[in-house]
Amino acid sequence: MPEEKRAASKHTVTMDKKERAAITGVLDVLSFDEDTVIADTEMGIIILKGNALHVNRLNLDNGDLGIDGDIISLTYEDSNQFSKGKSSFLGKLFR
Repeated sequence: MPEEKRAASKHTVTMDKKERAAITGVLDVLSFDEDTVIADTEMGIIILKGNALHVNRLNLDNGDLGIDGDIISLTYEDSNQFSKGKSSFLGKLFR
């Protein structure tokens, strides 16, 4: 999806005591386990790291994602950098 279209839509992240995250503008969930959730949003790739993470709500039609657990960090990656080859961010993350 072109960056111009991504920036035009609504994307929000709401955190509650580092135990819950509600994210809107989600296009796809690329990967998740109890330590990491990686999702493609209208503003780029978002990565949540923590312990005992659980996706409790996912509605791609509305672009809503809900996560519970002990959230340690939340970062964004540029979608273009994220998808470049096998030495991409994912390759480095899961070494």
